[in-house]
Amino acid sequence: MAENTELRKAGLKVTLPRLKILQLLESAGQRHMSAEDVYKALMEAEEDVGLATVYRVLTQFESAGLVVRHNFDGGHAVFELADGGHHDHMVCVDTGEVIEFMDAEIERRQKEIVKQHGFELVEHNLVLYVRKSRKKDA
Repeated sequence: MAENTELRKAGLKVTLPRLKILQLLESAGQRHMSAEDVYKALMEAEEDVGLATVYRVLTQFESAGLVVRHNFDGGHAVFELADGGHHDHMVCVDTGEVIEFMDAEIERRQKEIVKQHGFELVEHNLVLYVRKSRKKDA
């Protein structure tokens, strides 16, 4: 079972709640889930895992590097599996939907700007807060 290996590599003991939560995160249709989203999905799947356990396991996963926590403005924390790949986010201010994107030009410009100011880019996190365009057709 791949999940067992992932948990062990992360230094975590393999427990049923951890396995269920990891499996859910790997198979979920949405990449960014709150603890409440995870809990609801487990309840819908008739899995007996409490909300406090979900919070505790997600925090353990974050500490172990299995998930990344995002605290977007105006919303609650959401978690996504840490896949090692860089991407940025757009968050819809009306619906809370999180959209991932990667743009080579934005990445290039950020490095260029940092260098112009005499720094070296260590890490960054770009979040654009967006709303569906309400432009009317002419």
